[in-house]
Amino acid sequence: MDPFEDTLQRLREAFREGRTRSAEFRAAQLKGLDRFLREHKQQLQEALLQDLRKSAFEAELSELSISHAEINLALRNLRAWMKDEKVPRNLATQLDSAFVRKEPFGVVLIIAPWNYPLNLILVPLVGAIAAGNCVMLKPSEVSKNTEKILVEMLPRYLDRSCFAVVLGGPEETGQLLEHKFDYIFFTGSTRVGKIVMAAAAQHLTPVTLELGGKNPCYVDDDCDPQTVANRVALFRYFNAGQTCVAPDYVLCSPAMQERLVPALQAAITRFYGEDPRASPDLGRIISDKHFQRLRGLLGCGRVAVGGQSEESDRYIAPTVLVDVQETEPVMQEEIFGPILPIVTVSSLDEAVDFINRREKPLALYAFSRRSQGPAAWAATTASSPSTPSPTTAPACCADPGWRRCTPSATRPTRRAA
Repeated sequence: MDPFEDTLQRLREAFREGRTRSAEFRAAQLKGLDRFLREHKQQLQEALLQDLRKSAFEAELSELSISHAEINLALRNLRAWMKDEKVPRNLATQLDSAFVRKEPFGVVLIIAPWNYPLNLILVPLVGAIAAGNCVMLKPSEVSKNTEKILVEMLPRYLDRSCFAVVLGGPEETGQLLEHKFDYIFFTGSTRVGKIVMAAAAQHLTPVTLELGGKNPCYVDDDCDPQTVANRVALFRYFNAGQTCVAPDYVLCSPAMQERLVPALQAAITRFYGEDPRASPDLGRIISDKHFQRLRGLLGCGRVAVGGQSEESDRYIAPTVLVDVQETEPVMQEEIFGPILPIVTVSSLDEAVDFINRREKPLALYAFSRRSQGPAAWAATTASSPSTPSPTTAPACCADPGWRRCTPSATRPTRRAA
């Protein structure tokens, strides 16, 4: 028996009936989502603490406040975004009234990851609601405490005929992907992204894939090492390094490495104390499987800072690796943990060449006081945040109102009357 068919049928019927079309309905759902966040703030913080040992500060900064801001943005701009957009007429449309009408796609599937289990399910949901879609939400089963709140509490704040939250692991997600959706928004690993895209292709379903990558961080010799260390350490070890756009490795000269390593040690001590394991601000690895993977990477290169681990607590210390070779495992996959390898290069050109030999990263960071530094990166490298499927252009990106993670939101259509 298909566990999703009845739910999907309910969503399709609601969309066909036009329940999500009006601005009033969309605003009401967004306000309901805002109430959900406010009324269950403490429960959500506790769930994030249990899942990831995420502190209240990290939960507020990276999950709750971002979701609130997205809701407020949508509410402020909703009616403006829904308006038809006039377009210039050409020879073929001289006698017509030409405009772009932004229409909902229909029934949207949002598959969320475990590392930011609230933010990365609610932010795409806001865009989908604002554009008038019905939505099926699939939270990550790995962050089980957050998943439980989303399943039990969120439907109480949304119209159940138009929105649903479903449970399941990889097997159930595979069954879900056998169904035809009108848009799929997936955040997660490249490996699973390929599965999602292959399934979507069977129905010619447009997708947005927000995937991971090995994000390089180049540090020029003219930089202040402590300033660089403070910024890199803050982002690298935030959420225990389980962030898709965190710096994944550092490229710098041997001379800068000698200055940067003690600066990173000072930054780690400043942020997490002499014993980071006792710090309430350092998260934990999400699962035993990921812990074992990360502990295996500690054997690469040479540990210059940290390196400690404790299996019973899924604790990996904020770590810096030096003497790392390009061929080692830590340089072959996205780390997704509190480990920072340093690879030495002799020049900016060598750093650019190193990056360009690899897959495009999700983000790129460069520290330099020289004006030619940014120009070199802009001219020779490219990163790929929020990768849309090549089978479709995320049409909402043509409208400045639809920002960042909302390409599942709307389908503009050009009409001539």
